[in-house]
Amino acid sequence: MHKVSIGTWAYSVGPYAEKPIPFRTVVEGLSDMKFDGLELGAFGSHPKPDNHPTKESRQTLKDLVESNGLQFSGIAGDMWSEHLVDAEDGGKAYLATVRKNLEFAKDLGITLFRVDTVQPPELMDTIGKDVARDRIVKTWKQVCRMAADMGIDVTWEFEPGFIFNRPSDIIEIVDAVQEPNFGAMFDTCHAYTCAVVGLRQTGGEREVSEGGVLDLAKKLRGKINAIQLIDCDGSLNEHGTSTHTPIGNGNVDFGPVLQELTQHGGVKHDWWTIDLCFWPNAWPATQQCKTAVDDFNKKYG
Repeated sequence: MHKVSIGTWAYSVGPYAEKPIPFRTVVEGLSDMKFDGLELGAFGSHPKPDNHPTKESRQTLKDLVESNGLQFSGIAGDMWSEHLVDAEDGGKAYLATVRKNLEFAKDLGITLFRVDTVQPPELMDTIGKDVARDRIVKTWKQVCRMAADMGIDVTWEFEPGFIFNRPSDIIEIVDAVQEPNFGAMFDTCHAYTCAVVGLRQTGGEREVSEGGVLDLAKKLRGKINAIQLIDCDGSLNEHGTSTHTPIGNGNVDFGPVLQELTQHGGVKHDWWTIDLCFWPNAWPATQQCKTAVDDFNKKYG
């Protein structure tokens, strides 16, 4: 059986940005819904390095989560103000922000750290594919080595909203980083928009797969180190990335994909994480998704 968590960013960004659900309320509510853990969105008004700057404040945060019977399944830090693909400083500012968030994660006992390529896919037309790829790979190698020293794995969440979202490019970058603590985050919604619909693709002809989400999962066998479960209707949201719809409201055929991921994905841990990012009614939809994932666990866990 897999442990089930959910990304707390769903309750602090997008429709919730002006009135986020207080973090304590989120923790207590997830506990009531019998979640095993949460994936920390370390930005906005929720816990992050800047509003939990001391070891003591971080221990208090950890105690809050654990006293409610939950664990941290991972963390997503706020790195979107930094430059990665077009960084002219060799990635120094980006790496400094990464280090700050890694140290925060370490203090909380978190062992999975999410990254993305930060900038929009259209930037490839300006920077060039080879330069963009080389900068990402070089910088992420350094991120992985920093993280490895702290006992943390690094996972890349690919998606149509950021550069390098064609299936072949995703696989190429995962292979190029080649660090033992690095892998792809397989978000079923992003896998659908990248492999089935081919949204916002740059750097080559549009790529789609008749085998859909399952085909991409097979191509990433042994290279996946995190799994996020959410449905998708194939559209983009107002932020230009995949619309994460509650499980059961979209087009993803979860059964074959979950069988593939469970048997061949390569994930070292046993977390399945729900992601309702930017969904306008994320809090009311949480129980629907939890019930669906509990059913997946009975069939495929």
